Amino acid sequence: MKNLKRAKLLPYSIALAAVLLSPSALPQDEFAGLRVVNIVDEPRHRTVHLDGDIRVLDVQINPGDQTLPHTHDGAIMYTFISNGDGPLNGRVSSNTDYVNESFTHQVSNDGPGLFRIIAMANYGPPVDKNDLPQGLADPALENPWFRSYRIELAPGESSASFSHQNPVLIVQVNEGIAHVSRADGITAELDAMGEWAWRSAASQYQIRNAGNSPVALVINEARR
Repeated sequence: MKNLKRAKLLPYSIALAAVLLSPSALPQDEFAGLRVVNIVDEPRHRTVHLDGDIRVLDVQINPGDQTLPHTHDGAIMYTFISNGDGPLNGRVSSNTDYVNESFTHQVSNDGPGLFRIIAMANYGPPVDKNDLPQGLADPALENPWFRSYRIELAPGESSASFSHQNPVLIVQVNEGIAHVSRADGITAELDAMGEWAWRSAASQYQIRNAGNSPVALVINEARR
């Protein structure tokens, strides 16, 4: 097992860089005697949607709790909902280094609030083709496994109609009410920070702010 690291969320900004973005090598006996699992088997990384080699994980660590040592072995994108200190406004990042070199770590939350991430893991191969969606401007993040966009809608405002060549995860990242349409007329209502909807490739959809305050959402593509 390579690049083993234990990390606490103290302070959050330092731990985030060390744990999620720039892992460094530690002695290989760091987790000796502990149960080490794959990320998809870690109980606080709950799989809430599975589409072939793509998984959506709802990561929730309660105050005072700690994950099992768990191994990342594929490309992953994070939408940060909150840490122990409060909301994180849906900031998005990804790590694709795990494709070539697995990484094991353990994360704890000292609170006082919930630590939560809506993550998307893509175990497919990298994509090198022109597969940009319709209706969206330049992505905020892009690599061979993922793209991410952010939109903000005023009360009563509707987005353009969007269509992607890849499946997408739509995550509400602040409080409010958003309606996500579907081509067959069914609408998903997102009514809290961290609520999400999935739309399959080539499925047109539109997002409307159905609340009384501005609503922000991120639209994350899993490229395949």
